[in-house]
Amino acid sequence: MQIAPFKLERFFAEYEFKVKYLLSPSDCESIALSELLDLADPATLALWNTLRFSYTESQGHPELRGEIARLYETITPDHVMVAAPEEAIFVAMNTLLKPGDHVIAISPAYQSLSEIARTLGCAVSPWSFELKANGWHLDLNQLENLFSERTRLLVLNFPHNPTGYLPTRDELNTIVEMARKRGVTIFSDEMYRLLEYDAVQRLPAMCDLYDKGISLSGMSKTFALPGLRIGWLATRDHALIDEWLAFKDYTTICNSAPSEILGIMALRAKEQMIARNLAIIRQNLVIAENFFAEHANALTWLNPRAGSIAFPRWHGKASVEQFCAEMVEQYGVMILPGSVFDFPGNHFRVGLGRKNFGEAIGKVRAYMQ
Repeated sequence: MQIAPFKLERFFAEYEFKVKYLLSPSDCESIALSELLDLADPATLALWNTLRFSYTESQGHPELRGEIARLYETITPDHVMVAAPEEAIFVAMNTLLKPGDHVIAISPAYQSLSEIARTLGCAVSPWSFELKANGWHLDLNQLENLFSERTRLLVLNFPHNPTGYLPTRDELNTIVEMARKRGVTIFSDEMYRLLEYDAVQRLPAMCDLYDKGISLSGMSKTFALPGLRIGWLATRDHALIDEWLAFKDYTTICNSAPSEILGIMALRAKEQMIARNLAIIRQNLVIAENFFAEHANALTWLNPRAGSIAFPRWHGKASVEQFCAEMVEQYGVMILPGSVFDFPGNHFRVGLGRKNFGEAIGKVRAYMQ
């Protein structure tokens, strides 16, 4: 299998563990093991203390799947398969698609959401964001025109990485109806769901909203536990679960036993975990808005609606790539240029979930001066 290099992951591999400041991470400040254990209930602590390093159930620990199912309205533990988030994308695409199929994928987005389909021999049409006077915009008429008789899959991502965009409920309903009348499956990346700044704006999960809907989520973003490598797929289609499990026999087979127990702990303490991460994001939003207002001659802040990222615009004299290169070389601050997403317009990604965000912004302020 020949697949194109993953530009974002190669960029992070080059700089993530070498620089002092990351201004573009998509996750929230990681939780320490001691913090998580302090949040654990007695039953989960007992699971942790009696843990044996044996093989685990391929579909995922039953209690972990039970906690995951509680995040949804119509999902039972049998509707869930646990896997690393990237693995889940790989497994789903390989079982849903065949050469010659047509896929519509939101753009810009995490590269594997479209690249795996392309590598499988599918035609991939981007449904692209547009920048309007009032912020980011998705054209529903454009989406309608992208469907063809060969369309098998629509790939969505809300709250969106990297823009922080969130459609309205009516807009999402319209999108689902477009897919429903054509029998098209929807794969919905919901890794940032539950990080809405206003819970009233939270959208239903696709697995609840649509019988041919698949929801991808995990512990990396909303729960600040990327090192667990725990994610999941949820769908009401039992036949898909069976296909995924058969394919997973050729990837990881099963999940990390310690990670599954720690995942149970985090999900049982989800209110505290989410509140903690939203507090960090809200504090950093204030810092970002003030900073970008100070430097409106070279930077345009584009307000996200949810999640831990934003996608502002650079309009200084140099290119955004030069700006990012000088920040990492001169100030030890890693900033991800929008070209990594193959998206035009001199945008760059800002991560709002880290506690040292203010320090990193201070380095950018020094650069601007």
